[in-house]
Amino acid sequence: MKKTIIKGTGRYLPSRLVTNEDLSRWMDTSNEWIIQRTGIEQRYWIPEEGGVGVSDLGLEASKIAMSRAGWEPGDIDLIIFATLSPDLFFPGSGCLLAHKLGLTTTPALDIRQQCTGFLYGMATADAYIRSSLAKRILLVGAEVHSTGLDISTQGRDVTVIFGDGAAAVCLEHVETDDKKAGVLASCLHADGSLAESLMVYAPASRENPRIDEKMLEERKHFPTMDGRNIFKHAVRRLPEVAGEALKKAGVPLESVDLFIPHQANLRINQAFAKSLDLPESKVYNNIQRYGNTTAASIPLALDEAIEKGLVGSGSTVMFLGLGAGVTWGSVLYRFAD
Repeated sequence: MKKTIIKGTGRYLPSRLVTNEDLSRWMDTSNEWIIQRTGIEQRYWIPEEGGVGVSDLGLEASKIAMSRAGWEPGDIDLIIFATLSPDLFFPGSGCLLAHKLGLTTTPALDIRQQCTGFLYGMATADAYIRSSLAKRILLVGAEVHSTGLDISTQGRDVTVIFGDGAAAVCLEHVETDDKKAGVLASCLHADGSLAESLMVYAPASRENPRIDEKMLEERKHFPTMDGRNIFKHAVRRLPEVAGEALKKAGVPLESVDLFIPHQANLRINQAFAKSLDLPESKVYNNIQRYGNTTAASIPLALDEAIEKGLVGSGSTVMFLGLGAGVTWGSVLYRFAD
């Protein structure tokens, strides 16, 4: 039986630490205001001088993951790159990462599922591996939000949330009779009727020119969010999709050793835990230190959890999240013994 296993993980954060106190010097906010609403205390952004893209952050995370997996770049059959903040309008950052790894023919697939990018990427990688289209897949989630944020009081509700960072996971084919190892179930959903709840209007192909003075004046190049609506749907959908994956895999709730939700808002994750009556120790949160790193948040948290010994051989873990689109989903995974 073909199964998809995690062979190695890695994470990388830029060196520029931005605290809530730093933000309070640039906009009308405070450490207390941010923590009360989001749980975030700090985040990391790329250097002020710029020049760093998501493929650069992804490269560093990939090097760490590949080293732990015992891979060389030539071992990779496919790169899946999840980001909402690509280096360029086009081409995709997966191609740029492949070039930086010294690869010249390896296929690269970019996906734009925002906060659920890792979930969609895991499900896609699992399908490739189970269908024998690939044996080794490098899955990367990376974001550089800081260069696209409205760093003013007008944009504070969104700006205080986001951080930059990257994480990578090496996924590998294994033949095993153990039905309880690897990816056990994945459940993905989308509802485009809620797209305007979290979006950036421009640049966009339906506008010509893509960005003009009127758009800049109307601040349409900055992200907008209906936080209450996103919160409402997240606290409803996350317990649902968790139960869906458990049912699909035939795994009881109590058998999950750790839940790793997308790090969008600490209050959302606390509400999720409460709805399933989960103890605090079973839900991993690190948004306090990194903010919302979107496609990087789940694999970044996974890498930390492995490093801390919270999950490992024989552990069952669930990844889940909801984000722009809106999209939501879950992946249930069990580490081999």
